[in-house]
Amino acid sequence: MDETDLEIARKLERDARTPFKEIAAELGISEGTVHNRVKRMLEEGVLNGFSARLSAAKLGMDLTAVIGLRVHGGHLVEVERDISTLPEVRCVYDVTGEYDAIVVARFKSREDLNDFIKRIVATEFVERTVTHVVLNTVKEDFRVLI
Repeated sequence: MDETDLEIARKLERDARTPFKEIAAELGISEGTVHNRVKRMLEEGVLNGFSARLSAAKLGMDLTAVIGLRVHGGHLVEVERDISTLPEVRCVYDVTGEYDAIVVARFKSREDLNDFIKRIVATEFVERTVTHVVLNTVKEDFRVLI
């Protein structure tokens, strides 16, 4: 990736709806060049797609939980793969320290969270969970911001 690729990626990360024509004009390159570079970055996995950033709270998903998992040895990848397919799950991280994995998930209600935790605890090889309920989101921004 060169500086032009980085600048295209920056502009798309700020607003994925920015027309290629506008990006091209700002960078002094052709629209076709922007198109070809974006296509290449998608093929190489630099760009993983385009999406809207929705307000979870405005859509009724305003309960966020951060869940630490302890997993029976040798089964972490399997457990993480299975948990990552659940619709409530937003993030699954391998971590160091007291837990083997951290899961971030969103829910509509405490009852939904309760049901989710019970499903996770019943999962084979999950030894223990520790759940933290987010009271207030001070910052949440998953953009890379290059």
